[in-house]
Amino acid sequence: MNKTRLLELYNSNLDELLNLSSKYIKNEVEFCSLINARNGKCSQNCKYCAQSSYYRTHIESYPLVKPEKVKKAALEAKSHSASRFAIVTSGKTPHESDFDKILELIEEVNKIEGLKSCASIGILNEKQAEKLAKTGLKRFHHNINTSKSYYPQICTTHNFEDRLNTCSLVKKYGMELCCGVILGMGETVEQRVEMALELAKIEPDSIPINILTPIPETPFENYYNKIDEENILRTLAIFKIVNPKSILRFCGGRMRLSDESQRKALNSCVEGIMTGNYLTTAGKSPQDDIKTIKELGKTIKV
Repeated sequence: MNKTRLLELYNSNLDELLNLSSKYIKNEVEFCSLINARNGKCSQNCKYCAQSSYYRTHIESYPLVKPEKVKKAALEAKSHSASRFAIVTSGKTPHESDFDKILELIEEVNKIEGLKSCASIGILNEKQAEKLAKTGLKRFHHNINTSKSYYPQICTTHNFEDRLNTCSLVKKYGMELCCGVILGMGETVEQRVEMALELAKIEPDSIPINILTPIPETPFENYYNKIDEENILRTLAIFKIVNPKSILRFCGGRMRLSDESQRKALNSCVEGIMTGNYLTTAGKSPQDDIKTIKELGKTIKV
């Protein structure tokens, strides 16, 4: 489906659009969770990010956490029906001094029966990707964040191709790929369609959908009105239509959506939820998510 046709669909009747995307979803929802394993002091200037050292966001910075903390958080996530657990670290690329320690954290998750390991640790080189695969990492997360045409407006310390290269390495070494976007950063409708088409080329297993939560002292601190609930739903529907085999996943910022809109999305285009809190923002409790899934008559994927 080409961009022109997708733009026509994007602007069509919302109920009809959601009904069309609902034909591609299953009746089960996959839960995942994460631990913010190293926070702050990132060398990159991504304009949305609280962890960038370019901005005075006053967040707490801390070094890589210990294996015991990861194990505790992973077991808690499993008790709340998560089937995947991610280790997330700040920074452009893994520090060599930390990389072997990160592998140990992944091994801790792998020891937990019924929980699949995930990691989001930045831009990879080939040697790192190979080591992650050999350690048994199941899935690697690395977003494109926005469209190629808009990326220079988001970040200038690395480029869109750097992100695509990491996605390619993840797939080359046989790991699953989680690759998504952040909506509401000033992109146009056409650029949202471009994101959907770019993801179709990448073919990720999971597409995390983040909605910008403006962080004080970042360049996007006042970007509250760059996208509304209706356009979020339209974008989600287009993403699902273009990427029918990928799981669309609610991630950071979904609390900007009303409960009604979240339920509409879960009934029409979203098949995954990152439960609990996110990196530097709050989410919804796993108990509330479990309740919602049951009320919608859906099951939680194991």
